[in-house]
Amino acid sequence: MQPDTHKNIALLIDADNASHHAIDPVLTVLAELGQVNIRRAYANWAKSALGNWNKITHRYGLQPIQQFDLTKGKNATDMAMTIDALDLLYRGKVDGFGIMSSDSDFTPLVTRLRQDGLVVYGFGSSQAPEAFKTACTRYIDVDQLIRTAKDAEPTPASTAIDREIIELLAGAWKAASRDEEGFARLQEVGQIAGNRSSFDVRNHGFKRLADLVGAASDNFKLERRADKQLYVKRLR
Repeated sequence: MQPDTHKNIALLIDADNASHHAIDPVLTVLAELGQVNIRRAYANWAKSALGNWNKITHRYGLQPIQQFDLTKGKNATDMAMTIDALDLLYRGKVDGFGIMSSDSDFTPLVTRLRQDGLVVYGFGSSQAPEAFKTACTRYIDVDQLIRTAKDAEPTPASTAIDREIIELLAGAWKAASRDEEGFARLQEVGQIAGNRSSFDVRNHGFKRLADLVGAASDNFKLERRADKQLYVKRLR
């Protein structure tokens, strides 16, 4: 995906509920959408457990937003992030969001942002509630993202692909425009799959959709044509 450098993207981080190790690959992913000009990390920064976040705020241009724990059991961080996100939405200053958290409390916020046509990428753990994952335009498992970012070698073609992913891609291929030979543009298939779920290839250890489809060669055939685009056909 070619980034639109004119798009203004906001990254809001629930530092109490996000891994500092993921910040670099997260920013790399968000660069697909545009320039990440707003970078805010919310937490009670007096907590010693947040020392690792404190070390990288300046390196990555993160603005630390202080939220005191005024009441035990109540998370002021969630409320502050929600208020700021809606403020950015209504001021028309942002074209897309990244939300670093695994907290289902952000599900209504993400739903509201998407209703206004904004792209929202979620970054959190694989154990995040399904409602939050599916609310996002894309939800990316940060642990898998970190592993993929560190892996310099392409994922082996022998890697097993989850049957659910095969069926998702097969359904997207079926819904896509196909030529007389049964081939559809891979880009269109990926867009349809993304619209139907929070599907992202990085959750499955791949950097590109073409790599994932290539690893599922028993089910799909890839073909690069004269227009330099990739086309895909379901085999079975």
